[in-house]
Amino acid sequence: MRAIVLGLCTAVVLTVRVADAQMPLPAAKPPDGATLFKQQCAVCHTLSLSEPARQGPPLLKVVGRPAGKIEGFRYSQGLANADFAWDEARLDAWLTNPQAVIPGVIMAYRQGKPETRAAIIAYLKEQN
Repeated sequence: MRAIVLGLCTAVVLTVRVADAQMPLPAAKPPDGATLFKQQCAVCHTLSLSEPARQGPPLLKVVGRPAGKIEGFRYSQGLANADFAWDEARLDAWLTNPQAVIPGVIMAYRQGKPETRAAIIAYLKEQN
């Protein structure tokens, strides 16, 4: 009788473990743009025109703004001479590799993950 009970207990445990193994994992949270901005961008950039500029220019209302044109910020020559406005595609290319967009710029940050770039750009669009 004891062998039967142990056998049934083992079968129940195995059944529960198999059922647990088949449960889907919760979906991963998409990256949060605000958090990513604070972690990866806020060291050099603010989102306020009233705060003193940091190493990089303020990024408030950057989407649609002409590149290299904030009054009072000293841009590199390449950015000062830029002849485009920031849009999602240009920001994505910039965050991927700033040197490829404007050779000679000083920004060293690069983001290889498309989902991270998309979250940061979406957050910047919200700041417009």
